[in-house]
Amino acid sequence: MKVGFNMLLWTGHVTDEDLPMLETLKKVGFDGVEIPVFGGEVAEFEKVGKAIRDNGLGCTSVTVIPDEEHNPISSDPKHRAASVDYLKWAIECSAALGSDVLCGPFYQPLGVFTGEGPTEEEKQRAAKVHKQVADDAAAANVALGIEFLNRFECYFLNTMADAAAYVKRVNHPNVGVLYDTFHANIEEQDPIGAITKHIGAINHVHISENDRGTPGKGHIDWPGTFKALRSGGYDSWFVIEAFGRALPALAAATRVWRDFFPSRESVYTEGIKFIRNQWKRSA
Repeated sequence: MKVGFNMLLWTGHVTDEDLPMLETLKKVGFDGVEIPVFGGEVAEFEKVGKAIRDNGLGCTSVTVIPDEEHNPISSDPKHRAASVDYLKWAIECSAALGSDVLCGPFYQPLGVFTGEGPTEEEKQRAAKVHKQVADDAAAANVALGIEFLNRFECYFLNTMADAAAYVKRVNHPNVGVLYDTFHANIEEQDPIGAITKHIGAINHVHISENDRGTPGKGHIDWPGTFKALRSGGYDSWFVIEAFGRALPALAAATRVWRDFFPSRESVYTEGIKFIRNQWKRSA
């Protein structure tokens, strides 16, 4: 297994001023970082990728659908074509980083609702888009991890069963499910059972406490989560995802208006110890 840390705790776009954090995370014991791919040029990500490798770290990446004009489930074919271009760009940036997995809810813009669940037509449209870019990702050695979110953030995929069925619909060996403990805590009646039943679809994991704070400080069933993942054969990235108030736009999007931890340092220093300990106990 490998433990990573999502850089969204500090920034939505990693630049030179963020690079010293890579050395810090390496010293604390992390195996890698997760880099947001929300905008920028490929050359910028190449530079960040070099810094990641120079610090002896691995990498994963995360992206979202920025707007309706790049929406894979849109009824407008121009929007769907733009979504293909956008995802190919995100894959190219991820390859420049040296990312193992490009993850995220890259199937619809966040916070957009119709008042209903996803239609069959929307599922078909999205699957066509993701199948179209899956070969590009495979050629770049970047797996795609599609993340289901809670119903307050999106309507297209809300549960592990939803996501597993959707990945089966896409039907590409390079496409799997990102299992995020925060979203599962909200939507799953049995989060551990959801892992066990659909373990074969999971190719990435976000470790996120029920309040988005420090792992181990809330009420997620961590022993059960790690046991289910390990006994099911999962042995890849566990990436800590925690959110604070440092980035106003992200704080607004994730509904963060109070502090969930005493300091950002406490999140990564305590989080890494917690994950290593849970993994050891799950054997």
